[in-house]
Amino acid sequence: MRVLLITPPLLQCNAPYPATPLLAAWLRTQGVDVRQFDASLALLVRLLSAAGLARVREALALRPAVPGCAFFVAQAEAYLDWVGPVVRFLQGKDPALAYRLSHLGTLPEGPRFEVMRQQELDENGSLRWAFGTLGVSDQARYFASLFIDDIATAISRGLDPGFGFSRYEERLCQALPSLAPLQARLAGPPTLIDVLIDEVAAEAAAVHRPDLVGLTVPFPGTLYGALRLARAWRRRNPGVRIALGGGYVNTELRDLRDVGLFDEVDYVCLDDGFRALAGVVRHAAGGGDAVLVRTFVKASGAVRLVEGPAEPGPRHGDLPAPDYAALPLAEYLPLTEMLNPMQVLWSSQRWTKLMVAHGCYWHRCAFCDTTLDYIKRFEQPTAERVVDGMEELSQQGVGQAFHLVDEALPPALLRRLSAEIRRRRLVVTWWGNVRLEPAFDADLAGRLAAAGCIAVTGGLEAFDDRLLQVLDKGITVAGAVRACAALAGAGIMVHAYLMYGVPSQTEQETVDALERLRQMFALGLVRSAFWHRFAATVHSAIGAEPERFGIRLAAVPSSFARNEVAFIDPLGVDHDALGEGLRRAVYNYMHGLGLDEDVRTWFQVPVPRPRPAADAVARLLRGDREESTRPTLGHRPPRPARRPLRRPRLGA
Repeated sequence: MRVLLITPPLLQCNAPYPATPLLAAWLRTQGVDVRQFDASLALLVRLLSAAGLARVREALALRPAVPGCAFFVAQAEAYLDWVGPVVRFLQGKDPALAYRLSHLGTLPEGPRFEVMRQQELDENGSLRWAFGTLGVSDQARYFASLFIDDIATAISRGLDPGFGFSRYEERLCQALPSLAPLQARLAGPPTLIDVLIDEVAAEAAAVHRPDLVGLTVPFPGTLYGALRLARAWRRRNPGVRIALGGGYVNTELRDLRDVGLFDEVDYVCLDDGFRALAGVVRHAAGGGDAVLVRTFVKASGAVRLVEGPAEPGPRHGDLPAPDYAALPLAEYLPLTEMLNPMQVLWSSQRWTKLMVAHGCYWHRCAFCDTTLDYIKRFEQPTAERVVDGMEELSQQGVGQAFHLVDEALPPALLRRLSAEIRRRRLVVTWWGNVRLEPAFDADLAGRLAAAGCIAVTGGLEAFDDRLLQVLDKGITVAGAVRACAALAGAGIMVHAYLMYGVPSQTEQETVDALERLRQMFALGLVRSAFWHRFAATVHSAIGAEPERFGIRLAAVPSSFARNEVAFIDPLGVDHDALGEGLRRAVYNYMHGLGLDEDVRTWFQVPVPRPRPAADAVARLLRGDREESTRPTLGHRPPRPARRPLRRPRLGA
């Protein structure tokens, strides 16, 4: 039996998603004839070509004029001329083109260029503040990425509102209690992107001729593409079996009852997928239901979950290295769409994704899916095994740059891993996610940097000691500040995740968190950050016991997807009104701007004076307690809405 594992559209442009390489490598050890196909990449390569953009132009010509697409229609010939060279440059196949692309006015310019001109050029009309005088290739990649983004803008405004280069129909597929809207979209008139997906499916079917197709669905923005591929495959080969799995399935479809999904697929696999997919292979080859493991099927007109035997799957430390060599690595398109340092890092290179340990060693955060296997089952291999994998992947020709995709990299394992990398005298570059805990001291940070670690991402979350206790995060503000200082002091870039709208979070606590973050940026302890709106999920402690956190969940009947749930916090704080100010502040802080301004100026609504003293973070670094300013007796009036700050005149 021949198995084809597919990454559906649309997903990241810069590197392969790791699910199919890991599953394929393991299935091969079980004697399965398995192949891989990145349909997301195939669709992008087909679209981002002169022939593909000619079809975009033809499709736009058949529709009423859309003002938001006028720039593309007016400059269509230039887009067709430049798309091939730009794609080759982004793929690293024509590096000398950087000297042309780094100049404004070379490429056709649409809305993204206009935003850049308004918000990012310095007083001399240049981006020298970001790229210096010798950053030709980096600036060229930025302009080439804006060119690509403008094409996406033309398609989404004029042809297909659900289109994006890293997601497709994401809004439709988020919080989808019923399959009906998705079925209606699948049955409706096809867009140009739909037609291209059908063509990609036809070509892959002709090349690989599989008996079983496995589709990984990691995010909502890949669900529609996966079902579109499944439907296209069924039309051409009704006998092929189709299985669905991945992160979206594991978190959203665990209570699946909508039998309509089985008009599109035959199996829906839960959790890691190793044993489930092996069972599906045996079932498709003629085995009975007894061979299935943690798999939904249609039986007697209803959805049935076949649990199967309780034996564990393969131990994480025994898994083979992922098989990336089977994918067209030279075709991926690293992009630089934003001047956020962390965004540049993770999207402008082709990082090989590698999971060091399975699950999370802490697995107690109240907002996390701690009841699910991918979090709660923690398994870690030896450091030697991890470095063996790095060496094997390097021998596959995928390079020596790794994104370690763990939920949280264990500090003790990182210490051993760093020692093993140095013992073997490997030259590797890597980054990953950590918990910002006291274990990350100056000694460990120095060892990580010496072993090739260049960046970490970590959660400061609500950045308030009371709320960190509510969330059972297991860290304190002081501990996180010192961990960031140790990492930054070793030359490791720190990106902080934060959240607002946590149950019981007050407006005062949100403003205080922003003040602490301002001081972190000013002291160089973090280089990049992002504020997330808090969401309650049914698989978290907050979702399971909302009353313990003082909230009430909204009841929404669901026969299809169920994960994020709306909730009512009796405090009644308008967190949405605060979100824009938080985002505006961080955007400027990442550009080194506004760091000496009162944090209240970023908000368009009245907010209280921040309580942390102006040197609160510096005091924590010295080992002192955080001092507070005197409580405010009122709110500061809001200032008029403002655009992000312009760069100051050089030398000013």
